[in-house]
Amino acid sequence: MQLVKGVMANFRLALIQLQVSAVKTENLNRAFGLVRTAAAQGAKIVVLPECFNSPYGTKYFPEYAERIPGESTQKLSEMAKECGIYLIGGSIPEEDAGKLYNTCAVFGPDGTMLAKHRKIHLFDINVPGKIRFQESETLSPGDRLSVFDTPYCKIGLGICYDIRFAELAQIYTQKGCQLLVYPGAFNLTTGPAHWELLQRGRAVDNQVYVATASPARDERAAYVAWGHSTVVNPWGEVIAKASTEETVIYADIDLKKLAEVRQQIPILSQKRSDLYAVETKTK
Repeated sequence: MQLVKGVMANFRLALIQLQVSAVKTENLNRAFGLVRTAAAQGAKIVVLPECFNSPYGTKYFPEYAERIPGESTQKLSEMAKECGIYLIGGSIPEEDAGKLYNTCAVFGPDGTMLAKHRKIHLFDINVPGKIRFQESETLSPGDRLSVFDTPYCKIGLGICYDIRFAELAQIYTQKGCQLLVYPGAFNLTTGPAHWELLQRGRAVDNQVYVATASPARDERAAYVAWGHSTVVNPWGEVIAKASTEETVIYADIDLKKLAEVRQQIPILSQKRSDLYAVETKTK
């Protein structure tokens, strides 16, 4: 592995597009098996999809919700430690002090939890004749941005709908993130329209890698996920993409490529901070 400014410039990223069932223990065990597969293929950072331990839907969140630490995050910790990887645990319904959140927990190779991102922007949409969904019927929004360090690069986290908010990605980039990860479950209306477009937009705007991990598509589910887990490079090119079935996809991340793009088109240093700014207001 080559070094760039003291960090490893190349690493393998794996996205697990999991077929999610109504049985939590089955989901956890299937996830564990695929995480092992990814690690055996050399992945150093592995990502699970949004709501990987339960069906996605407002009626399911209260039933499947757990505290953190709890059953699912304990399993994630064990997976990360056994495989010696950084594991971005998609998301699970979390219960805390009587409120429910859509939460992504991240674990390091020693099994320690490094980050806990609660979905900031709740998915409340209404496309007449196609889809209406209101996460706020059961979930509360998070109030923190989430960044964590690895020996490879700094990573910024969002969950699904968070990707639509360009300011979040800009702030993560200002904080030094070179990879943005969004576990997500777009649907058959928003997926074909915006899933790849948003990822490529976030990547080009910020000259970063962007990765999204979706559940596999289940046509029988109450909420049918689009699938197509994807990795986009800082030039806006799709470098890995799944279809709709359960699978693991891999991308070899090259931070030299990121540095070259930023050198060739130096937008980050050319921003007119005398005229405008995007800033965080979190504690």
